[in-house]
Amino acid sequence: MRSISILGATGSIGASTLDLIRRNRPEWRVVALTANCQAAELAKLAREFDAELAAVGDESCLSDLREALSGSGIEAVGGAAGLVEAATREADLTVAAIVGCAGLAPTMAAIERGGAVALANKEALVSAGDVMTAAVARSGAVLLPVDSEHNAIFQCLDGNDFADVRCITLTASGGPLRLWTAEQLRAATPAQAIAHPNWSMGAKISVDSATMMNKGLELIEAFHLFPVGLDRLRILVHPQSVIHSMVEYRDGSTLAQLGPSDMRVAIASCLAWPQRMDTPCAPLDLAAIGELSFFGPDEERFPATRLAREAAAAGGAAPAVLNAANEVAVAAFLRGQIAFTDISSLVAQTLDRELPPAPRCLDDVLAVDAEARARASQTLEPA
Repeated sequence: MRSISILGATGSIGASTLDLIRRNRPEWRVVALTANCQAAELAKLAREFDAELAAVGDESCLSDLREALSGSGIEAVGGAAGLVEAATREADLTVAAIVGCAGLAPTMAAIERGGAVALANKEALVSAGDVMTAAVARSGAVLLPVDSEHNAIFQCLDGNDFADVRCITLTASGGPLRLWTAEQLRAATPAQAIAHPNWSMGAKISVDSATMMNKGLELIEAFHLFPVGLDRLRILVHPQSVIHSMVEYRDGSTLAQLGPSDMRVAIASCLAWPQRMDTPCAPLDLAAIGELSFFGPDEERFPATRLAREAAAAGGAAPAVLNAANEVAVAAFLRGQIAFTDISSLVAQTLDRELPPAPRCLDDVLAVDAEARARASQTLEPA
């Protein structure tokens, strides 16, 4: 029996992880589960999986959680300190799936504890890549990437040397607006931008897919996870989302990982690593799919990948600023405050201002994030 903690148990990654554990219940002992403020749902899951600890990030929900867990013997904690406590509990695997900067401190705590960390929090490596990778080096933790693209690369690299890699290709669906003209993109509505053709995701990440910023953020993540150099990281639009990423080696061989558009495939890879496990996912039917197509990214209509590559090349605070400004811009678009094409423009304007010093610790990262959000929000305000 292996032990597991899930930070962000009520989100999509957490739900998919628990679905797999539910199907293999005798093999797992659940240590800690966390949520932001879904006290009733978290308590129900904690009871179902007999967790040792349940934590809510919003401390105002702690009394509701304690009441819902009354008589269960499950410990309930709350606030930022509670999330960190959950992350530091001894477990064979910690799934870091808290969305946004709220997940940075718990993810860092899990890394500093050592062991295996299944990483699904983008901000960890986009905003705090240098800080996080330094912590990994100190603690000896193993990072297992949960994103389908990075997990695909991880699988294709298995047992091979980075020196033998010619290039790594991240595939992108292109999102629902891939074929739209610049004029059509300007008029795109939130409902149109979040209507992803392949994946079921939340509104923010769906908009990121439509702008291609999601792939830009993944490029920065890949830069930290797979140290082959920025010049050997590429993006390729693949609308069918069957090939999740590829690794080309110096002998001319290219290894690709294929699978259905279901996050349980990547999660299962992390749960079972270094072995394999069954999932309920339907096998690929390539004959039914018929054909796979590929296109180079159009950085005139979708400049987000260019902005992300430039931020990665600049290093320092630039990636954290990019991420923070994008979150502000996407939220403004979803509110109807700005046009779809203004999202990347706002990110570019924020990056064009003088950048803060390079962050050297987690507090520095959070300070850069807060400052970038303030600057982006000021840019949104009418003159």
